[in-house]
Amino acid sequence: MPRPQSSYKCNNCSHESSKWLGCCPQCEAWNTFTEEKIIAAQSIGLSQRVRASSAELFRIGTIRTEQKARLVSGIHEWDRVMGGGILSGSLILLAGDPGVGKSTLILQVANNLAKTKNVFYFSSEESLSQVKHRATRLGLANSNIQLSDCYKIENIAATLAEQKPDLVIIDSIQSCCLETQRGSMPGSISQLRESTFLLMHAAKQYNVAILVTGHITKDGNVAGPKLMEHMVDGVFYLQGEDRWQSRILRSVKNRFGTINEVGFFDMGEHGLEEISNINQRFLAEASFAPGSTLICSTEGSRPLILEAQALCIESKFGSPQRVITGIEHKRVVLIAAILEKYLHVKLSCSDIFFKVSGGVFVKESASDLGIALALLSTYFQKPLPLKSLALGELNLTGHIKPAARAQIMAKEASKFGIATILSAQDKSLRGIAHLETFKNVYELLRLFPEDK
Repeated sequence: MPRPQSSYKCNNCSHESSKWLGCCPQCEAWNTFTEEKIIAAQSIGLSQRVRASSAELFRIGTIRTEQKARLVSGIHEWDRVMGGGILSGSLILLAGDPGVGKSTLILQVANNLAKTKNVFYFSSEESLSQVKHRATRLGLANSNIQLSDCYKIENIAATLAEQKPDLVIIDSIQSCCLETQRGSMPGSISQLRESTFLLMHAAKQYNVAILVTGHITKDGNVAGPKLMEHMVDGVFYLQGEDRWQSRILRSVKNRFGTINEVGFFDMGEHGLEEISNINQRFLAEASFAPGSTLICSTEGSRPLILEAQALCIESKFGSPQRVITGIEHKRVVLIAAILEKYLHVKLSCSDIFFKVSGGVFVKESASDLGIALALLSTYFQKPLPLKSLALGELNLTGHIKPAARAQIMAKEASKFGIATILSAQDKSLRGIAHLETFKNVYELLRLFPEDK
């Protein structure tokens, strides 16, 4: 019998090592290595070796392709984030905080699809009576969904192979187990890896769409090995926004659609209700006071008009504070430094508080001009022109560059009565009636004339 040996694998990135390490050299995560027992292979004779045949190769032009159908639920925000609906034969992972509404949302999606499709719902966390109670509360007591409380992946895969439904929902993957992995608990690394592998091949072999829910860690990432996210076809997060009873569905990975796509929902008495026009809600709460400006951020294919708010006050401590939410901390600090360098406004001696409304994290450089105007507006305590949208990118030299996709953003703003666009000189915006352009940060001061 060969002697068992030990191998250590990182739970975060699957990096392997012959010995235990405190910090992973690949992903730099701490205390993520777990021990795995391996059996060294015995030397075998030529007659005992496995004879492998060569792989069959195809040219791209000779490969047959089939147009797979998408499962369209009729919930427009869900279908758009999914890329037009769930594609048959795909394995989808939906993750989110406990209690954010994952089970509620997938039950509503399953109910809509079950009207015309064959939908199986495997509840491994909750009993069937609990699922029925939720369905009754949502008004879905007479749904055509077929329910089961089976939690064994082998049994689920056998049911899938025998009956070939259109959609299989597993809530959740962390509560399921494989009989072949009896030595490990449900939700462990080996269980998740093997279960995902089995479901992935079953989805492709039988052309069945599989949607699984998953837990997340305290850092907001999917719990379990990163390998699980690489194996599935799509990863989606359902996030909560405390300001309203709203939820944001975000596409992080989608092999059959665009990423960074977002959908908005309201949590109400009868489940999640889609918000078809989120920009109207954002603008309804805009203050248009000193320190406030409108910026635009593109999430996937959707332009979002957001309010950026800045507050600058003289620092009472030795080291000024920088409290920033909704945007990268260093970007606001960098723009404050540019304004102080060229306009001589003493922002380095002030506490700066900055936030973006709506619970959306802004990544685009098109918001640079809006950040600068918000800081200047609160510094001089003068509001910007009413209902004006700022689009532009700032250079370290103080020059202002046109924003990417500025025409799409301006077109979206015009739908809500935003007539004035504050931007760099941009040929794509020539048709706008109220356009005020700036070449550099010096010209921004004309928006804040001195009182006589």
